[in-house]
Amino acid sequence: MSERMTNLFMEMVTIDSESGNEEAMMQFLEDYFSKTFQAEIFRDSYGNFIAKLPAKNSEQREPIMLSCHADTVKPGVGIEPQLVDGVISSKGDTILGADDKAGIAEVIEALHRAESFPPIEFVVSREEEVGLTGVKNLDYSKLRSKIGFLMDGDVLDSIVIGGPTYIAIDVEITGRGAHAGMEPEKGISAIQAAARAITRLRLGRLDKDTTANIGTINGGIVRNGVPEKTCFAAECRSLNHQKALDLAKGMKSIIISEVSQLGAKAEVKINVLCEAVSISENSPVVKISKKAIQAVGLDPKSIFITGFTDASIYNNKGIQTAVLGIGAQNEHSTDEKIAVADMEKAVDILLEILKSLA
Repeated sequence: MSERMTNLFMEMVTIDSESGNEEAMMQFLEDYFSKTFQAEIFRDSYGNFIAKLPAKNSEQREPIMLSCHADTVKPGVGIEPQLVDGVISSKGDTILGADDKAGIAEVIEALHRAESFPPIEFVVSREEEVGLTGVKNLDYSKLRSKIGFLMDGDVLDSIVIGGPTYIAIDVEITGRGAHAGMEPEKGISAIQAAARAITRLRLGRLDKDTTANIGTINGGIVRNGVPEKTCFAAECRSLNHQKALDLAKGMKSIIISEVSQLGAKAEVKINVLCEAVSISENSPVVKISKKAIQAVGLDPKSIFITGFTDASIYNNKGIQTAVLGIGAQNEHSTDEKIAVADMEKAVDILLEILKSLA
């Protein structure tokens, strides 16, 4: 058990860094990497963090990218971590932040312990959890890496080699306001219109590649008013890009049609946040990852997920990137936890990768 890694991780999760509020975490990384590794530090115009480390006991000149993200989901303010029987969790009503600070701690520990590695470009993005915004705005002119390893998966034996097209669908419905008791017949309920549309949509897992969801809904001002405005946030995603586009178009058509049946109007905005991507089982980055996972006694599996990660953008930008597991469990919930033994195993996998590329 690495006391250094455990202590570092538990310190980092106490630094508030919900999406959009990552500056304190980025400053911590700047200080740590400049003092501990004498790394060359860059912050791009969007606030993403890049640390460049020279090769160690290696003649390799081509760098590799290691990457994580600094932000957490909510509730992520005032996290108090606790270590009980080798498992780290949150004491209170917050997430833990293992997603993705465990990944950061594991990368740092691997850099401490590695006897050799090629030149490293360590990238920590902002606002991953709210649509990969940081990595989309990353200054790629600062990077030379052609392959990368993103520490942001969950289970340790899986390599994510494909992710979905992810589409945000924002809906604003306008009805007509009226007094709910005195003259309700003069009103058109935007909430009722929204409900009518939502019940007509196919939601959940539509097939093995495709999902759709309504995440939030907000409407009305007072109990005794027929609500004029209602908004809801929907999404769809698929490992097949065209299928995702067709699904979003179909959802928009249903919403507009159903809302109009009650005399209301719907404004539907569709935003493609990332495009489906996959890398070959035979690509160098996957072969290297599989060999490293096998070396620590696990049976590697290549998988596709309908969740999205920064790797979707890296791969579309020409940096062939595999997603590796960090060992976190129950991410995005107040039950999030991680075993120190699993963090150690993730470090061992990274050490095998660094050694093979040195």
